Amino acid sequence: MLPKGTFILGGAASGKSEWAESYILSSMLPPVYLATGRIGDDETKQRVTLHQNRRDARWTTIEEPLDLTAPLAELSPDRPVLIDCATMWLSNQMMQNADLGKATAALLYALHNCAAPWVIVSNEVGHGIVPDNKLARRFREAQGRLNIALARDADLAVMVIAGLPQVLKGRLP
Repeated sequence: MLPKGTFILGGAASGKSEWAESYILSSMLPPVYLATGRIGDDETKQRVTLHQNRRDARWTTIEEPLDLTAPLAELSPDRPVLIDCATMWLSNQMMQNADLGKATAALLYALHNCAAPWVIVSNEVGHGIVPDNKLARRFREAQGRLNIALARDADLAVMVIAGLPQVLKGRLP
């Protein structure tokens, strides 16, 4: 049985999404995939296609780049949701010049009140060099704060490195 909330963190191309998909399928419940990405170029389209091709007919996909509150509110306890990913969601918020404090608070509230077990994937962006421009530094800072909040509110936090899960908080079921 999945815990109420699971936070999965990792670097780019670390295997975190694939591991998250396997993890949520282990519940044997019909999963929901809440996709936050927007396709803006061919490279992104290829990544999205890769993710789509891994999922079979068991998955129900909801595409929502900004407002996750409505889809999370509509889920039943027997439909675990994989949100992939918090990093794209945050990028979308920043591109819309959203109030990040309000947007984050709304997301955390929606996760807290979601009837379904949730799994959210996010990128660890703090292991690199300090970015050379203000927007990138602002993003890195916001992503770090979001990751801290998600990890705090999750029952289970897992760092995926080279496809291998490292438990940071809680226990794998």
